[in-house]
Amino acid sequence: MVPEEIQEQARELRDRINYHAYRYYVLDDPVIADVEYDRLFRRLLELEEQYPELVTPDSPSRRVGGAPLAGFEEVRHVHPMLSLDNVFSADELAEFEEKVQRYLKSTEPITYIAEPKMDGLAVELVYEQGVLVTGATRGDGLVGENITPQLKTVQSIPLKLQGDGGSIPEQLVVRGEVFLGREGFAALNRQRAEAGEPLFANPRNAAAGSLRQLDPKVTARRPLDCFVYAAADSDSVPCTRQSELFTWLAGLGFAVNPYIKLCQGLSDVRAHYAYLLEIRDDLAYEIDGMVVKVDDFVLQQRLGNTARAPRWAVAWKFPAVQATTTIEAVEFQVGRTGAVTPVALLKPVNVEGVVVQRATLHNQDEIERKDLRIGDTVLIQRAGDVIPEVVKPIIEQRTGSEQPILFPDTCPVCGHPLLRPAGEAVTRCVNPHCPAQRLQSLIYFAGKSGMDIEGLGKKSVEQLVQEGLVADIPDFFRLRKDDLIEMAGWGEKSAENVMVALEKARQVPLARFLGALGIRYVGEVTAALIARHFETLEAVMTATKDDLLSIEGIGEQAAASLVDYFSDPSTRDMIEQLLAEGLTILPPVEGEQPLTGRVFLFTGTLHSMGRNEAKQIVKELGAQVVSGLSNRVTDFVAGEKPGSKLKKAQERNIPVVGEEEFLAIIGRTGD
Repeated sequence: MVPEEIQEQARELRDRINYHAYRYYVLDDPVIADVEYDRLFRRLLELEEQYPELVTPDSPSRRVGGAPLAGFEEVRHVHPMLSLDNVFSADELAEFEEKVQRYLKSTEPITYIAEPKMDGLAVELVYEQGVLVTGATRGDGLVGENITPQLKTVQSIPLKLQGDGGSIPEQLVVRGEVFLGREGFAALNRQRAEAGEPLFANPRNAAAGSLRQLDPKVTARRPLDCFVYAAADSDSVPCTRQSELFTWLAGLGFAVNPYIKLCQGLSDVRAHYAYLLEIRDDLAYEIDGMVVKVDDFVLQQRLGNTARAPRWAVAWKFPAVQATTTIEAVEFQVGRTGAVTPVALLKPVNVEGVVVQRATLHNQDEIERKDLRIGDTVLIQRAGDVIPEVVKPIIEQRTGSEQPILFPDTCPVCGHPLLRPAGEAVTRCVNPHCPAQRLQSLIYFAGKSGMDIEGLGKKSVEQLVQEGLVADIPDFFRLRKDDLIEMAGWGEKSAENVMVALEKARQVPLARFLGALGIRYVGEVTAALIARHFETLEAVMTATKDDLLSIEGIGEQAAASLVDYFSDPSTRDMIEQLLAEGLTILPPVEGEQPLTGRVFLFTGTLHSMGRNEAKQIVKELGAQVVSGLSNRVTDFVAGEKPGSKLKKAQERNIPVVGEEEFLAIIGRTGD
């Protein structure tokens, strides 16, 4: 048994240490010297070492981290952790208010709370009887990862709430953002550089990586911080407004961002946004925008949520991060449909933690409109595109040595004259035997949007073409295991995997096969519509233009393209070879939709349509739409300014689809 006086001493030490930690880490207003704090802490550690029974969940000793975990457990959120819709301008913010007022059927002025949008990792903290019992990541919004030991090492997260028992709910679920300040981030990267470890790209990645350490002691060594911003259930707190909630949470010992402002209408919101944008670079931490919330909890409850986001809040994002660099050269790439795309080769520059060396110039009209030249100092930005874009040249920095960007008259690969059809912005190589088009067609055929042959990604197909093993589509099905094993980088296992995947691909649904051929104007949806109507490949190949136009959803361009494609003798010969190699075309499954089995996640702004419209389109075509990033996602559609999800998707090798590619999937573009 632990003597009563020792128990009392330990309780007093815990309370004093927690209080002084709050004064130091939350209020930034210590009332004792560091040496005195260290003396108290050492004494508590001595007592707990002598009497292990004294260790409690809220003991400050938990700040140093416990034993490493074998893995993270899942935690189901009591209330979903929703995402926020984004706006990018004052006009879009005004549209947000109009939607709110329409939903409330009221034109009364609305009071908002405006908060800096931290660039960190969202977490949920669960307190029972005032003690932190569970901490979790957002995860997919419904289920997160249990990182309680790691979160206990974050000094600004109270292990035990302040106040008397009457003011603290039996259970309190709080949401917050864990982040790493600029100085802490710089110091951490210096340590990693000295240790020969790879550097973190940005503070957000460092914070996320720190919290996902299985060893909490590693987390404890990193200077993480946390601001809270919400209660999961507004009914569980003694507040009627968001502004009151922040005051109440601060009284319980939580750290609350000092730049939160109560705004009487949109003019106040706009002014605070301008202020935050102005001081953004002077803050001790990074922010990427401002969260705007309806202040009144009653109105929040009336407005409710959509499937992914509250109707009463929105994130007003700051402009995309930009940088200046130099166009050193321009290369022209030829796609599978013959489209020639200019790509600027840039002097390497770091943008948001990513080294950028290439940027799309889109087409000749865009080059002329922006008056871009080789040698120009240019402003670039990483927005919605996977490849960055050049915003404009810095005219003032021209020296006179800059050279015009001349679009070639002939294909840079095959030398065939290029053609720019009337009314189109894209210049094309119309040589059907162009090696570049053929290579891109082969990559597309084997890739995820085509036959999805496992093991035959872009680099593998390029290698097969270079080695002379594949020159046309039927050659894939003539590959032999021994040929693959002899190539550099291939082994017994990888070769065997490809042979298994090819055997599986010999049985292919008609819709997938038609989509994999890469016929211009025939995306996956169009291919599925055609397959459902004709049911056999022979019927498709003999269909007339009028036959095709009779199908709802098939337009003039797609019909003409299909007829031209299948009337070409080389196409018919290619298909005969495929059938001779054992390819079997399966009829459509009864009731199957074009996008059945696909899982879409949309982020960023689409210019061709609203995100809600895009979601509705893919749902009607049989796909599922989700709001949280997970390995279930088959199509990550990145519009303009997609935010941090884009990099996460790329890190997890989730297929990223740009707007043009998305339009091709649903059959609304020619490429």
